[in-house]
Amino acid sequence: MSKFDQAKMVMKMRKVQKELQKEVVRVEAGDGAVAVEINGEMKIKKVHIDPEQVDIDDIAQLERWVEDAVKEAVSQSQKMAAEKMAPMMGNLGGLGL
Repeated sequence: MSKFDQAKMVMKMRKVQKELQKEVVRVEAGDGAVAVEINGEMKIKKVHIDPEQVDIDDIAQLERWVEDAVKEAVSQSQKMAAEKMAPMMGNLGGLGL
């Protein structure tokens, strides 16, 4: 792969990374009691807890909902990133990666 092709590939990868920063996935748990928003870089942007749907006497349930929502949000974020990066993965061999 020529240096020009390598530079082009790096520019494409940076563009995809910027797109992933802007893409946000929202996942809910507990019928909407907990919502987690995460971007394509797997950075959590927001956690929302609806106090009307949470039983303060059952914190363990709330913890499970938060855990479930975060796990699913990370999973969806990883999948989204993989799909966006897939077209470039075949060309990475030319970069020595």
